[in-house]
Amino acid sequence: MYIVLEGIDTSGKSTQIELLSKKYKNAIFTKEPSSSTFGMQIRELALHSNLDNATQALLFMSDRANHTKEVISPNKDKLIISDRSFISGVAYCSSLDFDLLLKINLSIAQKPDLVVILETNKEILQDRLSSKILDDIENIGIENLLEVQKKIFDIVEILKLRHISIPCNKGKDEIAQIIDSKIRELM
Repeated sequence: MYIVLEGIDTSGKSTQIELLSKKYKNAIFTKEPSSSTFGMQIRELALHSNLDNATQALLFMSDRANHTKEVISPNKDKLIISDRSFISGVAYCSSLDFDLLLKINLSIAQKPDLVVILETNKEILQDRLSSKILDDIENIGIENLLEVQKKIFDIVEILKLRHISIPCNKGKDEIAQIIDSKIRELM
């Protein structure tokens, strides 16, 4: 079963992945961009090189194709939990044609069995962003980040993906319990 946690920056995905890793010790935990050497180089470029949106999208898609081939597809029979997926890749890219980008990503990536969306709002986002040093992606502004969140919802609706949305203003343990319950229900 392939489960992805989606949400804009500071929504709590990394925290939830960490909590899930304590419960599901036999699961495969992964992320996008991947943890491969190539994926880590792409992450650094995206966060600190001020690349244009189209270049970032193409780099992420290259890593995504390889990640799907090397990690996701060979482990379909196992529990895979990922911090992000092609959904974020499409949602964060505002400069390329949405339908084309979605079509390309669907040709190189696997659809998840469950999408967990950690949903935030303007006030929480302002608070969380104000307490950290922003990378290039977080620096796109609150309104743009909220637009990305809207696109995440649009994508799961367009593709009719099984998903749950959890407001990130709930406590981290409560969120973890909701996610765990949904995973167990699907298993």
